[in-house]
Formats: sequence, structure tokens, C-alpha cells
Amino acid sequence: MPESQVEAQKLAYLEELFAKAFGEALADEATVSQGTVSPNSRPFFVLASAPGRMEVAGNHVDHQGGRVISAAIAERTWGLAAPNGTGRIRVVMEGFGIDEIDLDEAGWDVPRKVERQEPSALVRGMAAAFAARGGQLRGFDLVTCSDVPPGCGLSSSAAFEVMVGACLEGLFGGAAVAPDGFLRLDPVALALAGVDAEQRFFGKPCGAQDQLASACGGAVLLDFAEAVPTVTPIEFDAEGAGFAAVLVDSRQDHSLHNDEFAAIPADMRMVANALGASRLGDIEVDALLSRIGELRAELGDHRVMRALHYFDEVDRVNRQAAALAAGDFGLFLRCVRLSGASSAQFLQNVSLRDPGSETRQPAMVIQSLAAHLLGERGAWRIHGGGFGGSVLAFVPADEAAAFTEAMDGLLGYEACRQVEVGGAGVRARRLS
Repeated sequence: MPESQVEAQKLAYLEELFAKAFGEALADEATVSQGTVSPNSRPFFVLASAPGRMEVAGNHVDHQGGRVISAAIAERTWGLAAPNGTGRIRVVMEGFGIDEIDLDEAGWDVPRKVERQEPSALVRGMAAAFAARGGQLRGFDLVTCSDVPPGCGLSSSAAFEVMVGACLEGLFGGAAVAPDGFLRLDPVALALAGVDAEQRFFGKPCGAQDQLASACGGAVLLDFAEAVPTVTPIEFDAEGAGFAAVLVDSRQDHSLHNDEFAAIPADMRMVANALGASRLGDIEVDALLSRIGELRAELGDHRVMRALHYFDEVDRVNRQAAALAAGDFGLFLRCVRLSGASSAQFLQNVSLRDPGSETRQPAMVIQSLAAHLLGERGAWRIHGGGFGGSVLAFVPADEAAAFTEAMDGLLGYEACRQVEVGGAGVRARRLS
């Protein structure tokens, strides 16, 4: 479906949601000029959207100053917002209920324990970040919907954060309008605000890969060596190389295992701290190897293996970026397989680690089935944070239908979705 048609359909749907929740009448000119906008009298609307993302290369290295390749996908999260003339933010999130923030309440802009792991924390975090940057925040109403499925590793939370940030910029940020009608947004700034919202307000110690991929769009090489990551567009054309990108849903919601997710950056930081650094990206692998016996005794083999995964994974990302630039998709795929093996064996984020969880390892089973069905004709790896979520498989295009049918049949449910890679980044436009 053409992009403009998709936007028109989403707008019509969101307008209906908005009318039911808040009323949708536009303000007259006198009301606007007086600066008194009632909740049912809107001077304008902002329609914003941001895509989910696919992690192409680099698993759990962004939070340590490493490098990754990531790409936006076609599925997007959408929002329609308008000023409401009050001191309150009111948000209706399809599938997640209603949230309200009182901007006149003391301490409205600090994290709240009761909101941790809740979408409302992300709204509060993005609004707080906008205000902290000097934005003239006022009350507004927002309705949202999303095509990005939650809990399967496509970064639905990052897309939501970036979309909310775009709404704020469109409502109160004074962003200029580009010739194509969309607002001129700063995608990196929106992404970093999203990271802060997810880390401090939502309570997930994420890196910045997901938000940057969603905000910037396309396929990008992300380098986290500096405080402000470097974003470099990169050519990634799996379809042109004769391959389909297929995500296989494990039906194990990885968002339910944030403690296990959080242990990975914590373990890596412990190794880095023992070597006199704040993160692994600030040291060389030789520093680790020269003291490996001491570190194993002090921190345990599990943490040391995770650190070794980091260094090897960053090296793989560099090789994959070079392979894509040279048109060597075969080398890219070999590195994908090695990445999948390293995540399973050394990083150990494919299977759950709770007591008794050895009886259920859905993501590991999917990787085993992918290896059986594809052999070296394709590649597979855990996608995103792990501990469930999805497995990413690169499948020869002429085998994609058979692979999907076989995998769905073996798992007993519709697990596979072919992903369109390289969607547009965050977008927003004002509607009057």
C-alpha cells in the first residue's frame, strides 16, 4: 500500500479515537489569538509516527560503547495530538489504557516507582525531557495506535518514545516545515530523550540502538564510542542479494524478563570496572586476556564470557559492515551465524535462566529448527534483548514460503513474519 494511503488510513482511525476520547472541534481564530483553548476547541493537530526496528548486527554491545547495524522496518507506531488548554497531559494508548499527568503537581517530572515498566512512564519521561531542554510544555491530548507488536523484539517501546517526542516537538517545539510537509526534527535528540525515558522512568537499562534506528530510519551503522553516537547510513539490501528477512516469534515475551536483560550490561560493567574503565568499549581485549585468570576467580566465568562476547561481536559488526560495502552477502551471513552462536553460548541471552526454565527454551528451539531447515544456505540469530522475543533468519527468497510453512507447522502457530527493511524514520506534520 502506498505510504500516503497508509497515513490517510491511520489518520482517519486516530481521528475517530480522538473524537471519542476528547472531542475534536477546531478553535476559531479569536480563541486562538486570545490563547485560551478549551479542551474541545483545537487550534491544530499533530500527526506523528515512528517505526519499529530490526537489529541487523551487534547483540548487546551498544550499551558498552560498541558498534551495531540496525534498520527501521515498515511497521510503525502512530499518534495524533492536540493542545487542550489545560495543565494536564491526557493520553489514550490503544491496548494500554488511559494515562494523565498533572503538570501543576510538584515533582511531576521525576520518575515514579508505581509507573515502572508501564507505558505511562515513557510519556512522563518524554515530557520531562522536553521541558528540561527548555521546551514550553503545556497540556495536550494524545491518542495512539501501533502496528509494531510488543514483546517480540521489534522495539515497540522505542517507537512509542520517539513518536511521543515528535508530537511534543510538533505541538510546542516550533519545528520548521520541510518542503515535503513534514516537520524538521532532530532524530538523534529525540532518540536520546527516549533512552533517558526508558532508563530512568521505565526502569530498563537499555542502550540507544533501538531509539536511534527508529528515529533515523533506513539502515544505519551506529557507533557508541562517544557520548553522542555517530549515525552512518549504510546500504543493506537483503532482497537484492536474494534473501528474505524473517522474524520468528518465540511467544516468550522478553519484556517479562527485564531482570535477566539488566544483568547483561551490569555483568559487562563489572568486568570493565575491574579493569579500570566504566565500560568495555574503553579498553582493549588484550587487557581482559592479560588478567583473565584473576577475573574468572573474582567475577566468575559467566561475566568473563559475556565480556569476551562483546569484543568478538564488535569485531563481527566491523566485518559485516565491510562485507555489505563490498557486496559480499555470503560473508555477512557467516557472521550472522557466528553472532547467533556467540549469543547462545557466551552471552547466554537466548534461553531463560530462571529455576526450572530448562523445560522451556522456545528461542533456542527456534534457532535449532532454523539450523535444521536452512543449513549454510541462510543464517539465524537471536534478535534484540533475548530471553525470548524473536529469532531473525535470513532465508533464500525462493525458500521463504516453504521455510515459513515448515517453521509455523513445527511450532504449532503462526510464528513467522517477513520484514520489510529500511522504513522511514520519525515523522510529524501539523494538521489544521
